[in-house]
Amino acid sequence: MKIIVAGGGIGGMSAALALLQHGFDVEVHEQAAELREVGAGIQISPNGCRVLDALGVFDELRAVSCDPERKEFRLWNTGETWPLFDLGPVVIEKYGYPYLTVYRPDLLGALEQAVLALDPSAVRLGSRAIGVEQTVGSATLLLDGGRHAEGDVVIGADGWRSAVRESLWGDVRPEFSGMVAWRGLIPMADLPERLQVNLGWTWIGPGGHAVNYPLHNREYMNFVATIEGKTWTAETGNEVGTVEECLADFEGWHDDVHTFIRSSPRLLKWALVRRDPIQRWSQGRVSLLGDACHATLPFLAQGAVHSIEDGLVLARALSSYADPVEALSRYESARLGRTSRMVRGATANTDRFHSQELASPETAYAYLEREWSVEPIADRYDWLYAYDAATAPV
Repeated sequence: MKIIVAGGGIGGMSAALALLQHGFDVEVHEQAAELREVGAGIQISPNGCRVLDALGVFDELRAVSCDPERKEFRLWNTGETWPLFDLGPVVIEKYGYPYLTVYRPDLLGALEQAVLALDPSAVRLGSRAIGVEQTVGSATLLLDGGRHAEGDVVIGADGWRSAVRESLWGDVRPEFSGMVAWRGLIPMADLPERLQVNLGWTWIGPGGHAVNYPLHNREYMNFVATIEGKTWTAETGNEVGTVEECLADFEGWHDDVHTFIRSSPRLLKWALVRRDPIQRWSQGRVSLLGDACHATLPFLAQGAVHSIEDGLVLARALSSYADPVEALSRYESARLGRTSRMVRGATANTDRFHSQELASPETAYAYLEREWSVEPIADRYDWLYAYDAATAPV
């Protein structure tokens, strides 16, 4: 069976690797001239590490990543800390795998090399998807320049602006959320010693929050700061911003947050988009994966992880059912409920991270005790981290 994958990002390459390992003929069509990822961070929770281990790239990735000791909340103005959850040996004992903070190019590079080791001709660069067609017996990815790629199945892993999704369901693109994320990648040596920590901090405050964690064997500190009440007019999803604008967005926040902002050699602004989960992914021999079908706000740190899960479950479904149409239906059924719950959970965390109750210490303490004590945290995260994409029913 020949599988055509539109998109060579983390989700598309995870799917390609899983499909190749299950014995399929795979073509990945990526619009960029080279496979690359923005130099920034990504959090890979135990459920993601479990899939990466099944795909054979976990050990390589772990060797160049970071395994923080714990995650902590810090109040936006005072800097006071509040425990979120322990990581390191504690999370390994509970879930069997660590919680890693990963440099995105390291992850994409590991997946790419594993794919090319199995099939050096699997990836076609400079190949942009513009739509899809299908017959009873085949599916065809339409490419720019009048080209096409025909196979038994087409998978749209082409992001939140997915051309494959639009061919199936029309224009259901996510909308701008009114929030902008500022992203910086800081050389660790450029930070004061007190900020060179092997911890994940989430700074929470009224109308915004910021996250920082180490990357690439603690060579870098990843910094992401999200603020509400913004507009977006750029044609692309990101653009270069200024230190002055970012500082203005986070006026009154703790000096450590301002230090992260000033220490970032380059700050990119990203438009955050959101959409209610779509209720159908598959039509005949065509289906979707990752942001194409479950674009999410990044407030559960699960968007990329769930696209990695998608890839393995997709390969298992196509291996288990001779009829591709049935296999894609089974894949959708196996993933739709979980990913929809994840998207809604990430949206709900917007209010939890940005609550007006965080404006003053007097109300913040009661709020943190109510929303972020042990029991609510377990309810929100255990179901995510305990999942096994290699054994979940399909």
